[in-house]
Amino acid sequence: MTIGVWVLGNQLWLEQAALASCHSQRQDTAVLLIESTQFARQRPYHRQKLVLVWSAMRHFAQALEADDWSVTYQISDHTETALRDWIADQAITELRLMDPVDHPFRQWLAALELPCELTLLDNNHFLWAEAEFNAWAKSRKGLLMESFYRQGRKRFEVLMADDQPEGEQWNFDKENRKPPKGKLDPPSPQWFEPDDITQAVINKVENLDIPTFGQATPFCWGVTREQALAVLDTFIDSRLETFGPYQDAMVTGEETLWHALLSPYLNLGLLHPLEVIQRAEAAYQDHNLPLNSVEGFIRQVLGWREYMRGLYTYFDADYAQGNWFDHDQPLPDFFWTGDVAMNCLHQVIGQTRRTGYAHHIQRLMILSNFSLIAGFNPQAVKDWFHAAFIDAYDWVMQTNVIGMGLFADGGQLASKPYASSANYVNRMSDYCQSCHYNHKHRTGEKACPFNVFYWDFLHRHREKLQSQGRMSFILKNLDKMSEAELNTIQQQAAEWHKAH
Repeated sequence: MTIGVWVLGNQLWLEQAALASCHSQRQDTAVLLIESTQFARQRPYHRQKLVLVWSAMRHFAQALEADDWSVTYQISDHTETALRDWIADQAITELRLMDPVDHPFRQWLAALELPCELTLLDNNHFLWAEAEFNAWAKSRKGLLMESFYRQGRKRFEVLMADDQPEGEQWNFDKENRKPPKGKLDPPSPQWFEPDDITQAVINKVENLDIPTFGQATPFCWGVTREQALAVLDTFIDSRLETFGPYQDAMVTGEETLWHALLSPYLNLGLLHPLEVIQRAEAAYQDHNLPLNSVEGFIRQVLGWREYMRGLYTYFDADYAQGNWFDHDQPLPDFFWTGDVAMNCLHQVIGQTRRTGYAHHIQRLMILSNFSLIAGFNPQAVKDWFHAAFIDAYDWVMQTNVIGMGLFADGGQLASKPYASSANYVNRMSDYCQSCHYNHKHRTGEKACPFNVFYWDFLHRHREKLQSQGRMSFILKNLDKMSEAELNTIQQQAAEWHKAH
């Protein structure tokens, strides 16, 4: 009997469940990694995403060999062919694989009919097992993230003083919404020079004969566990203390501010969420860091990240097709080029093209917000997010985009749509200062499309939005608008769509 372990490209941890199950018999276990261009053809991925995954896989194969595993690293155009050839060559009788946490991949795997036993092990890259989250969800009337987060704090004893939250409150979010007034001086992020392995992958990606997105260089991301730990060290030492206040701010030319930049490494498996959380909590205790910064960061990892993955596996697979508002506008070409007169979109899409990265408010309140109020098809928006971002996977993007960003699930996740006018963009960024449009105008040649579409959105969906209790006060503002102005807004919205 020969056991084989297939390590996927986002499972790059020596203690991941499938490898851990064979740890004592590693010399008799065959390990496979497949660098597949079939994966790259699924959508026009950001070039830096492809470089990150493939370079990290190549480095991880070396780490496995150094740890006395017998490794086959297969570069192939066809995943199934590479897998079957390896199973036959190694005479595999049982294939072990850690749960991919990916609905399409699970369906593909189930249809393979492999010539050996297939064993799926629970994914231990998360703090909550799928069954544990499901048990929590089924026991509740509502699935509020705040309730789940508090349960996680208690369960893992994070920022707790006996049975009470540290600082006598659970959430310090109100202290973490400072607008970027005056000159900010954020610390430099931890970047890396590509080594020979990474440079070879860059060359491969730049010569791929398939659709891709963005720039492959300069490529500055880490690709090993050691580099991921260095990014974590940098965040804890020089960024965490002031992470909180400006975490929602957006500033031209400041692409990372005080953000952690850890999501690509967490989602690859190069870092484990518990070690990240424990480092942040230890820094709070040892160095008396501001609680609003530490709690705000831990909430993103212990709360939001686990919650997104939990809901992804808890909801039915057809959740991805949600379209509560029946939005059907096509995604404009400028999402791929960044060539748009709206400076906020131009800045965020341009940054994404260069780096594969944008922080959570740029994604939620610029990209998703505009996509929602302009009525873009939710599946097209989700597919763009999945292709464009370096930390994107199906489990991340379904709930974040379909649920949180576009409210296309009708409120299964969020309590109200995250829709806003240009007022929010102007308050939380400096983008409006250099824009072709005027953030104060609702109609006319200089009217910001955020304003036009915001009021058009509220009007178009008033009946549905009325059922969302938190929207009733906002909807009353429609009654203060003249019929002539509302007609002009609707006309300008239609004209914008025709022009784009």
